[in-house]
Amino acid sequence: MNDVPFTRPITLSFQSSRERKVASSWEAIECMRFEWPTRARGRSWRAAYRTCRDALDGWRTAREARKAFLHAARTAGLLAAAHKPDGSPES
Repeated sequence: MNDVPFTRPITLSFQSSRERKVASSWEAIECMRFEWPTRARGRSWRAAYRTCRDALDGWRTAREARKAFLHAARTAGLLAAAHKPDGSPES
């Protein structure tokens, strides 16, 4: 199982005023398992987790994993200011 790097990292902002850059499928999985708020572990979280696991196993691309992780982070309200839709080219 090889790590699958994202084309660009995604920066998350947690309630503790701490930010974390996630740059690969493996980092995304670790973040979702150990740092993600329990209240935000819904459908988009499960889809992102599954997509990142599939990317590690070679079933999905890095782009698909990044997109799913970005959607889950946006849904959970965890995107840092740099990634919010007010001008940052995120997709």
